[in-house]
Parts: sequence; structure tokens; C-alpha cells
Amino acid sequence: MIFDTHAHYDADAFQEDREELIASLSSCNVKRVTNVSAEWKSLEATKALTEKYDFIYGAYGIHPDDVGVLDAQKLEELKNYLQLPKAVAVGEIGLDYYWNKEEKEKQIYWFEQQMLLAKEVDKPVIIHSRDAAEDTMKAVKKIDPGTVGGVVHCYAYSREMAREYVDMGLFIGVGGVVTFKNGRRLKETVASLPLSAFVLETDCPYLAPEPNRGKRNSSLNLPYVVRMIAELKGVTVEEVEEATWENACRLYRLDQ
Repeated sequence: MIFDTHAHYDADAFQEDREELIASLSSCNVKRVTNVSAEWKSLEATKALTEKYDFIYGAYGIHPDDVGVLDAQKLEELKNYLQLPKAVAVGEIGLDYYWNKEEKEKQIYWFEQQMLLAKEVDKPVIIHSRDAAEDTMKAVKKIDPGTVGGVVHCYAYSREMAREYVDMGLFIGVGGVVTFKNGRRLKETVASLPLSAFVLETDCPYLAPEPNRGKRNSSLNLPYVVRMIAELKGVTVEEVEEATWENACRLYRLDQ
């Protein structure tokens, strides 16, 4: 069975065929999905998806590109979402120095505040980090979310840093990039760490794997990711599916 630990089915890209697509996921053995909030309006949209579909869970948090909306009152409202019955994580939160839509100091502050909130409500964190390796690691070490666990989503840094995150009790999120010709660093990370370190994710509608790179992504593409991981690890597809399912259930504290 396949668990897509990071999807954005509330995105406008799915507006025309969302219901049909979600209904088709079981055809590719996708049995669970976590829909991950990013901007403020996606909190309510994620909640709606979790209420409509038994197999969709929710993560609630504000992406670094949108932390300008946050204040003390908004943080309290976010806390209310995290107490919903199918809320499984705080995310996606973190740092993004590629787009740099918010000041770095503001990004770091609200990343830390949301990690502290995760510890308060006892939920794992979903960490977004782009072109911000050093500051992300520094913030994670400062707050130490290892007590609640979490995942470094769409991992893009060195295998040595990945090992450090895993040693801190976090998982590494692996998606379509592992199939890219220029995905060498992620391939090296997957090859160097045990299967117990990884969870599957799409980040759909973004980052579709080969052979669908550049098209709209969905959980239907995860078998391509599974096959690449199996090839890199020298194991069967079934072993990858079983290990990543167990890892995802452990991450989000769900029955297997």
C-alpha cells in the first residue's frame, strides 16, 4: 500500500476533476493521503477534504512564503485546526530563500513559533526548506522537534545532512525529484540511508516524476518513485511500499 504523505489537492490545478481524480487513487494502490496546508485559505480547504474522504488526513501550518499573515491571534486559530480529529501534523512550515517572499528574520521567527506550537499540541512537523540549509538546521536544533518527530519535505541537500536529520528523529520526504536526471543528490541520499528513513510524497500538483515531468502531478505517479527507490536500494517494489507505509503511519501516528 502507498501513503502519499504530502499533497495539495485543494490547489486550483485540481479544480476541474478533483473528485474523479481522488476517487481513482486506489487504482494505483494509494490508500492514504495527507493534504498539507500552505497558505491561510488552505487551512479550511484541507479541513473540508478530510471531512469528505475517509483516507485523507490534514496537516495545518503556514508556508514561509505566507508567514506575513501570522500574528498571535492567527497562531491561536491555527492551534484550533490542529485539534481537529484528523489533524496529523503542523505543516508545511520552514524557510524558503529561493523565492524570498518574506524577510528571512520573519521566516525564521514564524518557523520557530510553529515548531513550538507543534510541541504544544504534540504533533509532528512537516518542514519546507529551499536554499536555506544552514538556517533550517540551526532552527531545528534550537527548537528540537525530535520530541514530536516530523519530516523534511522534498529533501534537496546532502546525504550527510540527511543523516543528521534522521539521527534527530525526522524522516526524509522523497518524491518525483528522485527520478530526475539532475536529481543526483537525492539519489545519493536514498542510496546511503536505510528504508526506515524515508516516506513517499508527491507535493502535487508540483514535481511530477519522469516520465511525466512538467505535467500536473498526483498520487497516481507515486509508483514511478517507488520503482526508482527500489532500484537504488536493490530491493523489491513491495519492500519499498511496505517500509514507507509503516514509516508514514509512524510519522503521523496512525494505525497501520
